[in-house]
Amino acid sequence: PGNMQLYRLAFTHSSMVRQQPEGGRHQSNERLEFLGDSVLGLVVTNHLYRANPDLPEGELAKLRSAVVSARALGGEAGRLDLGDYFRLGRGEENSGGRAKNSILADGVEAVIGAVYLSSGLDAATTVVHHLLDELMEQSQTMGAALDWKTSLQELGSARGLGLPEYRITDSGPDHAKLFEATAVLGGEEAGTGSGPTKKAAEMMAAEAAWHHLTAQG
Repeated sequence: PGNMQLYRLAFTHSSMVRQQPEGGRHQSNERLEFLGDSVLGLVVTNHLYRANPDLPEGELAKLRSAVVSARALGGEAGRLDLGDYFRLGRGEENSGGRAKNSILADGVEAVIGAVYLSSGLDAATTVVHHLLDELMEQSQTMGAALDWKTSLQELGSARGLGLPEYRITDSGPDHAKLFEATAVLGGEEAGTGSGPTKKAAEMMAAEAAWHHLTAQG
């Protein structure tokens, strides 16, 4: 497809396709997202590898995960108001899909995939750096915030509290559920958090628990 068709496709969410009559011609951005995910991973990994020559593989993996997470990508997309350009189905439109981290993050990857196909790797690299350079720089000083669940697990182990457990509850309709998580360490509730997915709620609970335990000394 031509460049404009590619970018139009990059902003076409699967919910738009699902509501078409059978035989409709629209495609979703999922294939572009798949491609863009790999391009993004390559560009970010290459930058972090060269910028941190002394870091071992495990630490580099943590940095990369922080930069390419749905939370980070969705935050950048929100900052640029990319949600305004998405083509969504009625259900997603009515449930606030333009502000959902998962949709925004997938859209960023799809756009990167479209840039790669239309203009090549150098152009895609420029886009990734424009979007994420500040975040890549910040990630190197974020410490525990790179992965709150792993950091809580390490802190709990160091304190002899064992592995954290997460108790999950949810509320709201299926299309707009809110999950509540409680992090439990050594039989004690250490922190709570909420989010639109179980993973997001657990991450927020882990962050709260890490700060709680750290404050105890």
